[in-house]
Amino acid sequence: MKRLVLDKQNKKIAGVCAGIANYLEVDVTVVRILFLIALLCGSFGFWAYIIVWAIAPDQ
Repeated sequence: MKRLVLDKQNKKIAGVCAGIANYLEVDVTVVRILFLIALLCGSFGFWAYIIVWAIAPDQ
């Protein structure tokens, strides 16, 4: 069973984007760009990042 966990080995800030990329089996760069676009378009990207950071366990 797949679980969303923070990826501490491939992290830039907290490992959220790397963890999501591992969970979805996509390149981490794609996830980081999507979070950046969401951040620039409003505060959704910021709050989504903070929420996942708070609830996702470490590896």
